[in-house]
Parts: sequence; structure tokens; C-alpha cells
Amino acid sequence: MLSPSFESELNAPQYAAVTATEGPVLVIAGAGSGKTRTLVYRVAHLIGKGVDPESILLLTFTRKSAQEMLWRASRILSDSCSRVTGGTFHSVANMLLRRYGGHLGFAAGFTIIDRGDAEGIINLLKSSLELSGPKKQFPSKRIIVNMISGAVNKARGLEDLIFDEYSHLAEFVEDILLLQKHYQRFKVNHGLMDYDDLLVNWKRLMEEVIEAREQISARYRYLMVDEYQDTNLIQAEIVRLAAYRHDNVMVVGDDSQSIYSFRGADFYNIMRFPDAFPGTQIIKLEENYRSTQPILSLSNDIISNAAEKYTKKLYTRIEGGQKPILHGARDEREEAAFVLAQIQDLQARGVPLNEIAVLFRSGFHSFKLELELTSRSITFEKRGGLKLTESAHMKDVLAVLRLLVNPHDNLSWNRLLLSIDKVGPKTAQKITAAISAADDPLQALVSYPAGPAWKRGFDGLVKLFRDLRRAEQKPSQLCDIALDWYQPVFERLYADDYPKRQKDLEQLRTIIAPYDDLQNFIDDTTLDPPESDLNAYTNDFDTLVLSTIHSAKGLEWEAVFVIGLADGRFPHAAAFSGEQWEEERRLLYVAATRARRYLYLTYPRELMSPDRRFKRVGMSPFLSELRTAEYEVAKAAPEDGFTGFGVRSPGIAAGAPLPKKKRKKKAVLEDFTRGCRVDHPFFGTGTVHKTTPPRSLDVAFDRHGMKTLHLDYAKLTILDG
Repeated sequence: MLSPSFESELNAPQYAAVTATEGPVLVIAGAGSGKTRTLVYRVAHLIGKGVDPESILLLTFTRKSAQEMLWRASRILSDSCSRVTGGTFHSVANMLLRRYGGHLGFAAGFTIIDRGDAEGIINLLKSSLELSGPKKQFPSKRIIVNMISGAVNKARGLEDLIFDEYSHLAEFVEDILLLQKHYQRFKVNHGLMDYDDLLVNWKRLMEEVIEAREQISARYRYLMVDEYQDTNLIQAEIVRLAAYRHDNVMVVGDDSQSIYSFRGADFYNIMRFPDAFPGTQIIKLEENYRSTQPILSLSNDIISNAAEKYTKKLYTRIEGGQKPILHGARDEREEAAFVLAQIQDLQARGVPLNEIAVLFRSGFHSFKLELELTSRSITFEKRGGLKLTESAHMKDVLAVLRLLVNPHDNLSWNRLLLSIDKVGPKTAQKITAAISAADDPLQALVSYPAGPAWKRGFDGLVKLFRDLRRAEQKPSQLCDIALDWYQPVFERLYADDYPKRQKDLEQLRTIIAPYDDLQNFIDDTTLDPPESDLNAYTNDFDTLVLSTIHSAKGLEWEAVFVIGLADGRFPHAAAFSGEQWEEERRLLYVAATRARRYLYLTYPRELMSPDRRFKRVGMSPFLSELRTAEYEVAKAAPEDGFTGFGVRSPGIAAGAPLPKKKRKKKAVLEDFTRGCRVDHPFFGTGTVHKTTPPRSLDVAFDRHGMKTLHLDYAKLTILDG
């Protein structure tokens, strides 16, 4: 049995979970409640009371998690626990199928293929079945693998999945089903299994081979599963089959943190567990060791309105803490201003930048904030989504706009030329070399002789730039012209998933709308440093974290901002069904419980629609449900858009008008004389070595050496003295 010292290291519910070893146990582990500690001590407890380590099976979602738990258990016992079987569902499936797979006709030496291998096979089969070619717009290998894998993990028919989630590809459904059939046959004929096959065949093994099921269930008399709310239907069935002889299975999870349905996770696995295992003992871990009580009280309030849940109430013994702060900003720019002001305040209180995170529902919700951070040279790392200029389709449109302010931008020319049908890398490079050498590359483009195979697409590009140069037009109008040209190109280049990418292009319309000067827009969206220098520049201590909520699960920070909490954005506009709506609620709960001491919830009161009309919006329905006693409302001081944001009692948040940005004088080459000292937001300080008309200069930077910069892109500041 556990010694008294062990018991003193656990709270009462943890101890109950650790010592409940016989029969089914469901541990509902609230955020920050020590679930890993509970699993570790349970392994130690089982071995400590004489259970054979080889009869214990610990299933996790990452190999690192299993290794860490068993290492911690071995430290408690002064034993390596090396004979405990611990790992992911896939790794355990691999081990068992090599031992018992012969019953299903698989040789022990089957080969496991990864995602890249699977896509290579699909490509091969597409060619052999004549489903690909220069005149065919058949879905890419990546999308095909996504479909086949998605159908397996969601336990759905491939045809149903296509019509529900890839309806724009419905015309190819028969060919995709044929391809799936040949893919499965190819794997069997060549002794291959992909990741999904490992789970499917483990389940088949225990369903179809009684001898194997008996031996597996008899060997592993004690099963433990971490993050059970993230299991799919196949994994839940595997657990039931593996424990059928004894039902000694403990699963640990939190229904309130089930947010991965898009990966196939089934929320109802954890809700149905007591039905699948009659006599289940339910133990709730509610003491939180991460956050202050005000944050937990608001988090409890968020999830209290869930339609289906295991009722629990998080609490902590951590003393103090301020209430979460709610701020309704005038628009996205003022929302970004509020976040920046609070970050400055937190830093003044001693909170390092890497202990602050800004979370959001979708990657593009942070674009306005990214622009503000970049303009103020605040280093940030974005997780779970692309920065504004990193997605390929956004780069395509930005390339058009960049060429309007810098016609000698060879990278942008090459990118646009490669987007023309039938133009390959060699042709694109040849055209780029010819037109970039001219004084006016745009005029040189008009005069360039197009090849017959790609003349139509080339003429379309020429017409685009003629339309763009006809008259003085606002950036938003230029963007409209570029997007009108790009739409058919976009649908051809990204035929597989362009509907999902479309919202980014619509967001671009919104972002560019307030700008009166295209150069200012390009400056704000240009990320100057090359990737090779990025690691040298980034200091973890001085890096703000921007992250989608999905990518933030399992992490924690001293201070957390959750932005974009507007009606229509959070929950996601596509969350129509009850299940989708409830998962969005759980997503907000996950975001709130990432914070240890400071939590800020913000939303814009005005958003711009894709047709560039401003519309008033309210706060997220999930915020409207909260009791006002659980938060304080921030009030922006009207005299300053970036400082002086105060806090007042609950009520209606009022956004303050922001001062207009002062238009900067456009730098001219004559301002930079040889030998003058300059400062660059990435490269730091340096000395001008040479100037080259019309707008280039060489700068010897103190830390990064010689760099050639263009004044239209480089944000150089001349240093006095």
C-alpha cells in the first residue's frame, strides 16, 4: 500500500483515484488539477502493492508524456518501471500487431509508412489510374490523404465525408472512392500500414481473433488512459475490448476541454464511459494548482451553461489575484491598442514578455495586432496559424501590391509569373531577368513576347498592371482590382481547399480598407528579417506568444489575453449545430484556464464585413452569459490610445478614440550619407557604407554584417551624432 508520506503528497480526490485500482474509474480532472501527478502515483501505487509491472498498460497521446510519467514513477519507487508498457495508441498497436498480426494475414515484418509515404503512393496511383495530368484539376495528394484519414478517424464513410466537408469536390467522388480502394489494396499487397491502419487493425484483431483478445486482456490487467476526452471512436472501442476480462481501466480527462472534433475526437466517449463500463466510479479533481480564484470563478461560470457536462467547480488555495478584465473596444485597432497598453503595464509589474500570451479563435483574428506589434518592433512568436504574410495565397496578392511600390522586386515578379498556367521556373526566371533590367519593369512586361502556350495567362497579368496604373486609386481599390484578377488564378492553384482559404482574402480587404497610402500598408505588412537570422534575433525572454486556442491547450502563462470575442467570431460563424456550439464554449473555457494571475477578455464593437461595410457587433454570447460579478470592465482614457486604460466596475465597456497616426516623411537617398549611423528594427545599429540610386544602400551592421537594403522596405532611422 502507499506509505503515509505518499498520501500526504496528494489531495483527497487524487488519493482516491490513485488507490481505486479495481474496476472502472473515470477521473474528471479539471484544468490544472494535477492529473499527471495522479497517473504517476497510481503507477507507483500499483507496483508498490505488488502488481507485476508487465500487467500495466499506460496509453497516452504523445510518447514524451508516457516517458515522463514512467520516469517520475520510477523516481518515487526508486525503480525504473521499465517493464511497464507505456506509449501512444499507435506505438502499442504496432507492438501488438507484430506479435499477433499473423492472425489477420499480416507478416511480422510489415512496414509502417508516414504521411509523406502515403502521399507518394496516392500520387503514383493517381497517375496509373489516369486521374492526374496537365488538363485535370483532380484533388492533390495532400487533400486525398486528408479525406481518407479523416473518414477513418471520424468513423464515417468517405463518401459522406466528401459531401459534408469537401462539397466543392463532389464531382470527383467516384474517382476518389476508386483511389481509396486501390490505396488499401496497394498497402496490403506491399506489406504496408499507415498510422490509421495501426488503430483499425488493432481493433480488428481484438474483434475477430478471440485468442488474441484473450491474451491481450489477460496480460494487461490494469489499463490507464490519459486525455480520454481526445480519443476517437476506434480508440474508445480498443479500450473497451482490451479491458473486457476485468474492467480494471482508469481513464483521465476533462469533458470541458474536449476541443478536437476536427481531428476525429469524440466528446461523447468520456460522457458515455459509465455506460460502456457499468459500475464506473467517478472521481473529480477540482483543486487547481495553477490559477487564482477570480480566474477560476469566471472559468466555472463559462462552463456552467454547457448543455452536457460533468458538473465540477474549480477552486484553489492560491491567495489574492485580480478579477479578469473585460474590454469592449471600438474596433480591432483599438482592441490591439488596449492589448499593447496592458502588456506594457504587465511588463512594468515585472511580468516578462514570454509569460504573456494572446489567444484567438482563428489565425487571422490576430492580423491587426500583428501589424501593431511589428510597427513597434515587439518580437512575437505565432503558433497554430500563419502570420499575415506567410500563407501562400496571401503572398500572391501581396506580391501584386508590392510591385506597385517597388517594380524592381524580383521575388514578387517570379512569384506572379509562376502563377501563370504553363509557366515553369525557367521561363519565370527568364522573364524576370529581362524585365527587371529595364528602367520601367512594368512597361517592359507589356513589351515582352509571350509564348503561345502561356500567352493567355500572361496577357491577363499585363492587363492587371495596366488597370492598376491607369489612375490614382486608394489602396482598397487597388486591392479590389488585384483580387478580381487573382480569384480565378487562386481557384486553380488551390483547387482542393480554396473555400477554406477564401476568408483570408476577404480579411485582406478589411485590413487594407483604413489605409490611404499603399506604401504605409506595405511597410506594416513587411517582415524584413530573413529566416536564417531569426533565431539569432529572438530571445525567448523577450518574445510575446500569439497562439490559436487549439495550440495553447496544455500550456499556461502568467497573463493571457483572449481577443476577438465578438458575436459572429466566437463562437465561429459556422458553429450552427448544438455540438459545434458547445465545443466553441469549451474552447473559451480552455483559453481562460491557461492564465495563472491575469486574464483579459476583449472584443471589437465594430467589424468590417468582406464587402467593406462597417457593422456593429456585440460581445460573444458566451460573454453575455457571464455574471458581471466575475469580471471588471476596462475603460480607455480618451486622451491616450495606448496608455491610461483604467478599470471600472462592471457595466458597458467604452472604447476610446485613437489618435491618428502621424504620416511619416518618405525617406530619400540623399538623407543617408556615407558613414552616418542608422538603426534598423531587426538588424540593429550600423553604418552606411554605400548608396546606390535610385533607392538602395549598403549598411554594415554591428551584429549582422553588410546588408543591402531598399528604402521602400527598410525602416531605417538616422541616429544623431
